[in-house]
Amino acid sequence: MNKFSIAIDGPASSGKSTVAKILANAFNFVYVDTGAMYRTVTYLAIQHKIEFSDEDQLTELIRRYPISFKQTKEGQLVFVEGEDITQAIRQADVTAAVSEVSAHRKVREELVEAQRRIASSGGVVMDGRDIGTVVLPKAEVKIFLVASVQERAERRHKENLERGIESDLESIQTAIAQRDYLDSHREVSPLLQADDAIRIDTTGMTIEAVVSEIKDIIHQKGC
Repeated sequence: MNKFSIAIDGPASSGKSTVAKILANAFNFVYVDTGAMYRTVTYLAIQHKIEFSDEDQLTELIRRYPISFKQTKEGQLVFVEGEDITQAIRQADVTAAVSEVSAHRKVREELVEAQRRIASSGGVVMDGRDIGTVVLPKAEVKIFLVASVQERAERRHKENLERGIESDLESIQTAIAQRDYLDSHREVSPLLQADDAIRIDTTGMTIEAVVSEIKDIIHQKGC
């Protein structure tokens, strides 16, 4: 099988990560969770009491604490210095600050280089907000997933409850709308659909239907 690259972009809770994991498994590709990388930097900033506005200190955290992933029967886990932080980076305080942290140019440049190194030999599925435009502009397959704010909030609320995380639907809906604005208007690598990306509105669609549509796109591209 050709080791092509799949870039999946879109706003928060549009289904990117779930779809990316399924596709990676189906094609036996490596899944690179870029969102988890930015969440990890945010989590580390909170733990080390570093201001979210301190770009240099945030960048130093990335160099000092390498992020690693491990695939297990329970799914992909995120580690820093041997500590499993998979659940910790999904807590509300991290979610509330990750857009501010990810907006810093130096933070993005440092993590983008790490992501490109992982993807250099192909055979990867990567999801985020600037994968098709900045990280992997030459990816053979580019997908841009969208969904209504209400549906995305309901998805995140359900996900939180299933993980045992305290959750309030109205607060999530407000946070997602605010994050959409911040991600789309930030100066560095804003959320944009690449010119050659295929847009899929997942509102009302099952995950299986979304995955099937993307597989059809991959087939049509001859990958």
